[in-house]
Amino acid sequence: MAVNDNSNLVVWLDGKLVKWNDAKVPILTHSLQYGSGIFEGMRAYDTPKGAAIFRLQDHVKRFLRSAKIYAMPLKFDQKQIEDAIVKTVKANKLKSCYIRPFAFYDDQQIGLRTTGKKTSVFVAALPFGAYFGKGRDTGIKCKTSTWHRINSSILPPGAKVSGNYINSIMAKIEAEASGADEAILCSVEGYVAEGSGENIFLVQDNRLLTPPKDADILLGITRDSIIKIAENLGYAVEERNIHKEELYTADEVFFTGTAAEVTPIVSIDGRHIGNGKPGPITRMFAEKYSDVVNGRNEEFSGWLTYA
Repeated sequence: MAVNDNSNLVVWLDGKLVKWNDAKVPILTHSLQYGSGIFEGMRAYDTPKGAAIFRLQDHVKRFLRSAKIYAMPLKFDQKQIEDAIVKTVKANKLKSCYIRPFAFYDDQQIGLRTTGKKTSVFVAALPFGAYFGKGRDTGIKCKTSTWHRINSSILPPGAKVSGNYINSIMAKIEAEASGADEAILCSVEGYVAEGSGENIFLVQDNRLLTPPKDADILLGITRDSIIKIAENLGYAVEERNIHKEELYTADEVFFTGTAAEVTPIVSIDGRHIGNGKPGPITRMFAEKYSDVVNGRNEEFSGWLTYA
């Protein structure tokens, strides 16, 4: 997990590098009050050629799409934000890190109105380990949530906006209270959607199954990476609606995400998945993904931007 003392780091704020402890916003900032911030999460990895940011362009494209969905005008374009991310990683001399670009309404007035309000963008980069700790290797326990995943008639699930994640937080609280490590949310229609902050894959008869966009998922960039790696290796990948009971009978189940990377799921709702241990196909994809992000796979080297 991330370290707590980041006081020696700098962040990029509206075009300038600022000391971590000097990057402050007013307590009544609109996005703090109402959850109106737009964000991304990406990683840089320590490779033989130096720090490499994974799929930088794709993450920034999604960042800008999220802002457009929520009609948030930004002062910076794709290239400027990409440059800001590279500059922040370089300035902090981090070989590997988690990177958080964040756009917010820099306004203190009480009220929901956003029209005409000033927006700001910051980029933070900080040391970060395994999101699930040892669970990334040994596997984690999950609980299907009683909370449903938001859908487009409620909030846009395809945007990474702060307020959307209250849905995930409620599911996470419930899962941890039951003794599980993570939640699995289903759509209002009852189909498997995703974890609180991860996409989900099932392995069944040597093929991969994963929920489609219609299941109200966030289209994860790590998810897309695993699909492309799988297809490159000759695995069939099926994007379709998945019933909850299919989780229990799958050969293997795993999460994907920037923070989670590839994390095996060994138990769901008290039922062992497979033999209750990380499966061979999950372990293989975890290794392949690690090779790609750490610069050990030339075939997907175009996904890396060196800082």
